[in-house]
Amino acid sequence: METAEFLVIGAGVTGLSFANFLQNEARARDRRAPEIAILEADDQPGGYCKTVEQDGFVWDYSGHFFHFKHPEIEAWLRARMPGQDIRTVEKRSYIRYRGEDIDFPFQKNIHQLPREDFIDCLVELYFRDEGRDPDAEPRSFQDMLYRRLGRGIADRFLIPYNEKLYACDLDALDKDAMGRFFPHADVADIIGNMRRADNQSYNATFSYPLGGAIQYINALLYDLPDSMLSYGERLVGLDLSKRVAVTSRRRIGFRHLVASAPFPQLAAMSGLDYDDRAFSWNKVLVFNLGFDRKGPRDPHWIYVPDRERCFYRVGFYDNIMDGDRMSLYVEIGADQGAALDTGAMRERVLADLRAEGIVTDHQLVSWHSVVLDPAYVHITRASMAETRRLSSVLAAAGVYPAGRYGGWTYCSIEDNMIEARGLARTFAELL
Repeated sequence: METAEFLVIGAGVTGLSFANFLQNEARARDRRAPEIAILEADDQPGGYCKTVEQDGFVWDYSGHFFHFKHPEIEAWLRARMPGQDIRTVEKRSYIRYRGEDIDFPFQKNIHQLPREDFIDCLVELYFRDEGRDPDAEPRSFQDMLYRRLGRGIADRFLIPYNEKLYACDLDALDKDAMGRFFPHADVADIIGNMRRADNQSYNATFSYPLGGAIQYINALLYDLPDSMLSYGERLVGLDLSKRVAVTSRRRIGFRHLVASAPFPQLAAMSGLDYDDRAFSWNKVLVFNLGFDRKGPRDPHWIYVPDRERCFYRVGFYDNIMDGDRMSLYVEIGADQGAALDTGAMRERVLADLRAEGIVTDHQLVSWHSVVLDPAYVHITRASMAETRRLSSVLAAAGVYPAGRYGGWTYCSIEDNMIEARGLARTFAELL
């Protein structure tokens, strides 16, 4: 049986970052070089951070834009991307509401709504605590929206949009399901924004290489030897007591295992007794669409809360990359068990794009689709409790779930790298 001191499951951002940071930490501390093996079920690296080049268009597996808050990480990546044109972009995002574009975030720009909608939102915001105990803890994500912002704002955008995104009842989600990524605003923020716009959010600027998000994956591969990675090799089981991983090819003994595989899958492969009802998620069907000529020139992406439209978000690669042909990504949320007819959905997408005036007499010249499954995990009280309980059992056996899906959480791409760096620093002490 083969052995590996550090076995990494998944050659996406989390797994590749961990391998890099562990090597770097060992060098910085003058420790011995760690023995690392990375297994990837797919035949190429990147996970969902893959790029498609087709007919002159550059598309990702959905919109993957890097919102760096740690300049040292961005600088480290850029040093490993020689020759790449990397744009730093000030985000322009809007909400499509009744045929008009409202600045994002919705709750800070209700003054841009039609007069009656604006008055309703403002009145409901002011009287949001009427009939409620203001000190009571919100019992769900939906309850949090009503308590903080009132029914006018919640019912016009936040609830329909997020129901389309998560493809579930928001009353089932934990109040902090989106964590720091939810753009909170109090009454003073909302009123103040009517006179002086301040629409800053965690992703007010983002970086994007013209070669697509895969260039960041290539940067993470820059210092890793090819021999470290094994593609087309899937983890199928874990013997926690013996610290043995069973793959589609072999058995590997390990000392430590870092896994970005979806948490419930990892728990099942480890033979743990757990409540599978605690874990749910949505899937997202992504269409990448290339047209013969330019479309709207301003937006980077548009949020679409209208329940009559099949998609919840439309992004414009051409407005990020200064392209002369409209290049879109279109995202559709669906229940985890939903059967998706890609052909029928593509026609529905095109019809809805025309209805919104995004596509007029444009001709579709190229397209690509992919299903992300899981896409957004449903963070509930039950999922958080089971994740905490099972993670302690796994850690006792040297297994460490990490990343958005490994940790069963909502986080950014950079957050995955920060988590991987923290793990690497902990393990470097053991070398």
